[in-house]
Amino acid sequence: MSRWTEADIPDQTGRTVLVTGANSGLGLRTAQVLAGKGAHVIMGCRSVQRGQAARREVNGSAEVLELDLADLSSVRAAAEKVESLDVLINNAGIMAVPYGKTADGFERQFGTNHLGHAALTWLLLPALRQRPGARVVTVASLAHQYGRMDFDDPNWEHRPYGYRSSYGQSKLANILFARELERRSSDVTSIAAHPGVTVTDLTNNMASAHNSVLLRLGGRISHLFSQSVEMGALPQLYAATSPDARGGQYYGPDSFNGMRGYPAVARMTAAARDDLAANRLWELTIKLTGITPDLP
Repeated sequence: MSRWTEADIPDQTGRTVLVTGANSGLGLRTAQVLAGKGAHVIMGCRSVQRGQAARREVNGSAEVLELDLADLSSVRAAAEKVESLDVLINNAGIMAVPYGKTADGFERQFGTNHLGHAALTWLLLPALRQRPGARVVTVASLAHQYGRMDFDDPNWEHRPYGYRSSYGQSKLANILFARELERRSSDVTSIAAHPGVTVTDLTNNMASAHNSVLLRLGGRISHLFSQSVEMGALPQLYAATSPDARGGQYYGPDSFNGMRGYPAVARMTAAARDDLAANRLWELTIKLTGITPDLP
């Protein structure tokens, strides 16, 4: 996949792709590229108003779907509106936010980044099964490297909350979920990807959320090592479209320890390769969301 770029994306005419968090950043770029290649893109957005504004920046077939991953009732309502689907790209996320809870009482980062996407994926399995070669792409992060799953307290109810640790846990959960879905599903391919260090609204909003001078300084330093949104979106576009992308794999930038570059197989920590943890997370997710995936 040496120096794989948007030009290598096959024609997507006739395919339907749902991209979560498609109103800005990596999600918007992914929607723009896939619509430009002929796909019909469903732009999953928490704010319909912001989604409609972003839709005007997409040249091609696209529609906005109201979707709040921090509210399982919204996830259910959105899934019911999707009849058939070729690719689901679980791109949306929140990063390093102060402690808070979702509408269902989950810690916000774990609830949004993992539980919301897991619920959406499971509810959309019938729609995905209607299309041969359907894929689910789950976007993780280099931050999974400092993540640790606490199965006894995933929602930070009995331990001091750490916004960085919580984000790492949610991104580790993304990879574990993607790998377990691939292991359990015989008719849907599941792949994980990460964008390296890409400056988006997530990184810009993090310092503001904590009103931290150090985080603002860190953000300026990260700009020195970061890449454009166009480059950051390549790994998830590769996972979503390339005939060579493999189920169960994890793709990210190929240079500077995964911080920037072109799509390549990315390094996973031992914790992300833990099959027992992946299975345990799967069962915990069923318990917390109340959704049992319909798998053959």
